[in-house]
Amino acid sequence: MESNKNMGLLSIILGLIFIIFPMISEAVISIIIGLSLLFFGISAVYTGVDMKKYANNMYAFPLIVIGIIVIILGFLFIFYIDALSFLVSIQFYLIGFILIILGIIGFLSRISGFSMFSSIFIFVMGIISIALAAFAWAQPIYIAIIIGIILVIEGIALLFSD
Repeated sequence: MESNKNMGLLSIILGLIFIIFPMISEAVISIIIGLSLLFFGISAVYTGVDMKKYANNMYAFPLIVIGIIVIILGFLFIFYIDALSFLVSIQFYLIGFILIILGIIGFLSRISGFSMFSSIFIFVMGIISIALAAFAWAQPIYIAIIIGIILVIEGIALLFSD
């Protein structure tokens, strides 16, 4: 019960920081994600090199390659890419493409569970999701503000929960 109230206060404070300082919040998130990826990549490369001593190279090589790719992504998030808008955009793009494909499949296959209306609705929702992805990529400041509002609402809900 007490932890819900503490988490609620923390969520409200973080939400207000996101709303008041959206650009700084985005930069901090990018740096945190970048550092996390960087340390994970270093760990993966180290584990792969260590595994190479004791196991077959077939298992170590992919781990080393993945570690190097993750290290590169970590540096990109730290110094170049805004992680918040990038990750939200990618998520919306993936969801949008999946919804469009499901809508087309439902429209063409006439599966008993899919009505014509639901197939068209799913297809339109996919297009809207792709539009949101483009918006998130173009205007990342609004994503930070929306996240801040959601954090404040969640914090208020946690404060008044049982």
